Amino acid sequence: MTTSSVTAVQPRRGSDFAVLLNQVRQAGLLRRAPVYYTLRIAFTVALLAAGWAVFAVGGNSWWQLLTAAFLAVVFTQLGFLGHDAGHRQVFRTRLANEVAGLLLGNLAIGLGFGWWVDKHHRHHAHPNQEGLDPDISGDVIVFTSAQALARRRRFGVFLARHQGILLLPLMLLEGVNLHVASVRALGRPHYRNRAGEGMLLLVHLAAYLGAVFVVLPPVKAVVFIAVNQGLFGLYLGCSFAPNHKGMPILAADDSGDFLRRQVLTSRNVRGGPLIGMLFGGLNYQIEHHLFPSMPRPALRRARPIVRAYCGEIGLPYAETSVFGSYRQALRYVHQIGRGTAGAETSVRGQA
Repeated sequence: MTTSSVTAVQPRRGSDFAVLLNQVRQAGLLRRAPVYYTLRIAFTVALLAAGWAVFAVGGNSWWQLLTAAFLAVVFTQLGFLGHDAGHRQVFRTRLANEVAGLLLGNLAIGLGFGWWVDKHHRHHAHPNQEGLDPDISGDVIVFTSAQALARRRRFGVFLARHQGILLLPLMLLEGVNLHVASVRALGRPHYRNRAGEGMLLLVHLAAYLGAVFVVLPPVKAVVFIAVNQGLFGLYLGCSFAPNHKGMPILAADDSGDFLRRQVLTSRNVRGGPLIGMLFGGLNYQIEHHLFPSMPRPALRRARPIVRAYCGEIGLPYAETSVFGSYRQALRYVHQIGRGTAGAETSVRGQA
């Protein structure tokens, strides 16, 4: 089955999104939440400091692997806050959000804020759109039959055919991949704020490696880093995988309207406050894609408005459980990798 077009679901009137936007705005859900974010950032930074303090006191011990796991969780939570700053959810001004993103991203966890914002905004502009969404480029995991058929080298073919099994293990490398991509991006021509971002990344790397190798002997230090960065990547991957994997892939020339493009390619994950905290609010993926600057605590309140409106105009609204989302994502990448007929999701089939 070929990639599909959101125009398979025809709009009922000229500007459906404008109507929804007005409802959300009248509900006050686009207002910034400075108190929430101040407390959230302070709490998460305190956890980061506590984790490194425990590491320093713990000394030369294999129990430090528990500290590595704890810090992996904290790093991911800091990444979520950096994500919110990148969407200008946190503060009113661009400068304040950028400073927060640089400190939370480059300095605290070693991820390039400027590189990530550029990549992520391109994803938001063209979610699941072939050739335009960098998150489905097919460099490692293939997301379309065309990408699978284009593999020629033996390793690439093997990886594609077994990617359903290898997806979770590959996520263990995602943290390292993001660090490497952040550094490589600094070499791009006309990269904005190259010196500042590069300096913060260097400070992070020196402090991180310095602390680990001062406290732990070489073997334990290497194992600590492997556990910390592996779990960091796994947590990030498990947070982003349910959002779009297994949802419709749009053709490169698709001309569907904004509302349908965002809703039909996104999936929500059901759950209460705990799921919201674990996923950094990204379990409300539909609402987040429709209103990227909406503060995280408002996403839950926007959900019933968006869901009801989608039902009113006949627009499919995908929502499932945590395990259901993983099952759908894994099944999709498995079927695409194995070349199973009809694996690619069709908007027309969901309409």
